[in-house]
Formats: sequence, structure tokens, C-alpha cells
Amino acid sequence: MERTLLEVRDLEIHFKAENGVSKAVDGVSLQILAGEAFGLVGESGCGKSVTALSLLKLLPSPPAILAGGEVIWEERNLWQLPHEELIKIRGKEIGLIFQEPMTSFNPVHKIGRQICEVLEMHTSWPPQEIRRRALEMLHRVGIHDPQRCFNAYPHELSGGMRQRAMIAMALICRPQLVVADEPTTALDVTIQAQILDLLKELQQAEGMSILLITHNLGIITEIAHRVAVMYLGKIVELAKVRDLLVNPLHPYTQGLLSSIPRLDREEALQAIPGMAPDFLHLPAGCYFAPRCSRATERCHQEYPLTREVSPGHTVACWLY
Repeated sequence: MERTLLEVRDLEIHFKAENGVSKAVDGVSLQILAGEAFGLVGESGCGKSVTALSLLKLLPSPPAILAGGEVIWEERNLWQLPHEELIKIRGKEIGLIFQEPMTSFNPVHKIGRQICEVLEMHTSWPPQEIRRRALEMLHRVGIHDPQRCFNAYPHELSGGMRQRAMIAMALICRPQLVVADEPTTALDVTIQAQILDLLKELQQAEGMSILLITHNLGIITEIAHRVAVMYLGKIVELAKVRDLLVNPLHPYTQGLLSSIPRLDREEALQAIPGMAPDFLHLPAGCYFAPRCSRATERCHQEYPLTREVSPGHTVACWLY
């Protein structure tokens, strides 16, 4: 029987602004199973990173408001835990790989010092063992000269090396779940492929789960088992990756897939028309309706219910 590691129930994250309140995450529900790679995909600004950071209460409040919902980890509601308990989970049980390691690492401390701090916080190991484990992890993530990397400052490493060091820091305590927020965005395509291969290899070797957040559906197909498609703070479709590729249901998902270049397709790429509306001025009904060529009168009046069209494949669209 598949074990649920993390369950998000009706997550609501709001941001208070001078001219109103924006619902950056609006009723998101999802489950991540033990040993599973789960993808969360959508356009930039749709609420993916806010969702990721809110899981461990890493959003500054204010301006962020945890307006509702639950985040259940191993039968514990993370949002109700005391801060001291949450600190013990961050880094040890749930690791985090941030989008841009140059801004995530402290620029005035060496890489090795920052990796060792994670082990010092979560273990009682002697300094020699902590250093040995840090060097071993740097080598495991593909850094050929771990001693040099250990003694380097963040700015002395290339983008790919910094990202590998960030992965080493996220995995140093062997967490059950790693949240990877756009882990390859700042890298060129060759290094992107290496980092994705590394994540896939480590995930299989350690048996850990991954929540992979990206705007790139191609990356999702490389790693994820299941994927949720997000639009303006809501999950519009959720399915196994293969089911989503073969039979995309939501017009937004279909638009995303149609805009991906393919060697076996001669026709021109089809861009999704229009622009995503502002979170402060969301349309009535389905948020995608103003950009959807198949929208009906009902789509412009009521937000659709989420329906299970086939086993494990859900969609929020009045067409189904």
C-alpha cells in the first residue's frame, strides 16, 4: 500500500497589498507519496514557489497570510507545530533546493561551513565526522574536487557547482522529502541535464520523495511520476505524467503542451492567447476563461468543480 508522506489540504496563502488582498494560493490540495517524484508546473507567477515555501512556513508574515488549509507531514500539521519543532524538521526530514544558490548561500561564509552547519544543527556528531560527511556528500553530487569546493566562497564557484553544492546541503541529512524550487532555471541546458540526471539518480538511490517545481514541462517528464498543473493559484489538472502527455484535458494544459518545440511537428508553435490577469483583479468564473477558445457562458460565471475523469486524473473544467 502506498504511504502518503505529505498531504496539502485546501491551502490558502494571501498577500496583503495597499489596494487589496491577492490570493496567491487558492485552495490547493495534493498528496506526495513515499518514494515519489511529484511535479508542480505552471507559468511564472502562478503561485508555485509560494506553495513550496509555505509548506515549512518560510514566507515572511506579513505580507504573507496563512489564510487556511493544512499541511500534514507524517500525521503532524506543520502549521500548528511550535517553531522549535519546525526547525527540527527543516533540513533533516524535509530538504530544500532553492532556485538561485548565489542568493541562498551566505556570501561571507565558505561552502563547507554552511553545509556543516546543517549537520551541527540536527546531529551530535563530532566535528571530524561532520567534515568527513560533508566532503563525502560533495563528492557524491558530482564535485570532483570536494576539498576545493568545501573551502570556497559561493562566488568562487560556477553556477553548476553552486547548484550541486546546494543539492549536497539539502541532502546531507538524508531527508525523506526534497522540495526543489526551479533547481535548473539559472543554468545552461547542458548543466541542466546533468543536474536533472543527478536528482533522478539520488532520488532512486536514497528512496526519497521529490516535489519538483518548475515552469518547464520537459523537465517534469524527465523526473516526475505525477504532475499537477497550476494556474493563478489553483490546481487545474492532476495526473500521472504519461496520462497528462497522452491525454491533456484542461485547455491550459493543452496550450502548454502545444507551445513546446518538437522535432516531429512541422506546424508553427501555438502560443496561449492573452495574458494572465492580475491576482487583484481575477475574473468571475474560471480564471482561464478569458484566454480559452472553448469557454462557454457557464465558464465565465462559475469556477468549475474538480472532477476525476479517469483513475488518478482530475481536472477543473466545465467541459468534463
